[in-house]
Amino acid sequence: MSTQIVRRMCAFVALVALMFAGCGSDTTTATVDAPAAAADTPDEQAAPDSNDENLAMPGAGKSANLGRGNWSSGYVQAQILHDLMEELGYDISSPDDFEFAPDLAYQTMAEGDIDFWANSWYPGHLSWWEGERTDGTSIGDHLTRVEGSLMPGGGLQGMLITKAWADEAGITTMDQINDNEALWRALDSDGNGKGEFYGCPEDWTCDDIMESQIIFAGWENMEQTQAGYDAMFAEFLDLALAGEPAIMYTWTPTSYLAQAVPGEVTMWLSVEDASVLDDSNPLGKEGGEEYAQIRDGLLGYGGLGEDTCLQGPDGCQLGWLAADIEITANTAWLEDNPAAEALFNEFAPPLIDLAIAGVALSNSDGAQADVEAIAAQWISENRTLVDNWLDTARAAT
Repeated sequence: MSTQIVRRMCAFVALVALMFAGCGSDTTTATVDAPAAAADTPDEQAAPDSNDENLAMPGAGKSANLGRGNWSSGYVQAQILHDLMEELGYDISSPDDFEFAPDLAYQTMAEGDIDFWANSWYPGHLSWWEGERTDGTSIGDHLTRVEGSLMPGGGLQGMLITKAWADEAGITTMDQINDNEALWRALDSDGNGKGEFYGCPEDWTCDDIMESQIIFAGWENMEQTQAGYDAMFAEFLDLALAGEPAIMYTWTPTSYLAQAVPGEVTMWLSVEDASVLDDSNPLGKEGGEEYAQIRDGLLGYGGLGEDTCLQGPDGCQLGWLAADIEITANTAWLEDNPAAEALFNEFAPPLIDLAIAGVALSNSDGAQADVEAIAAQWISENRTLVDNWLDTARAAT
């Protein structure tokens, strides 16, 4: 591993630990050259033998279909959950058999064609609960949100900007760029009179949130570019490394930050408090009130320091809440599977572990076999932790 890669990885680990600490989540110390970081002292104990007569198998004779989101940063957590369900005896589908964008995932879950997934981003994804089914019920009538599961407050999100450009031009906020023709024209690559930023693929929900924010904030000189995320990120990174003007949406935990480390190549870009989206639903979308980034007394997220986040007139204000990344399940299926529900309530791999596992996946071929290997290694290194989760699940039957 090159010195530059190690340096960036060390910076990434420190940055992610700081971010997660700011979100109120526990963190662990991790090495940078392992596929996943251990939350507990590595335990050499092998996985329990499913044929052990003394081991309760509440899932024996039961099947389950597990879906996953169509973004790679959620693959490993889905695979870990899959493997633990197998240890409970379930005949469970491989996560890559049912990969969906959120618009289809919640509909499919309500129909019972998949039973659960570990890729909900709330509150934004609550917008998909509003859809009406043919029987007159809503999609959300058939779903259960396992609140507090997985990564509560772990989905930090916002816009990255080329650090060199921001430093040179004195940029601190998106509002400033919109109001300054010289700045937004520097982003107008197609000459249509609007500055472009790299956003989200269609149907990820964050695309609709950003379109709503553009209207709400009055950013009439800005527009969102939508395409495959990896392709957009490659373009953005090339521009950022060259010091050229560029802005892009991203999130945590994700390996993308290991390549565009805020504070070195990029910075988090603030918005003014008045531009943080409320529940007015300016696009008139079904469920669009759930796009609001003002909730329970919280106004977006502003917990990052000036070393990684540009400080606007209101300090650091990302304009996005730190999302709760949680498990959602078909309600009828969950009621019939108390062991699974108990496992879901316990399931919370340390956030920094999942971030580093994502880096390991990005450094691999990205095949399902790589996902499985990284998940298996994490489980092996955290045997004591997962056994506690499994013991709680077995006791729930």
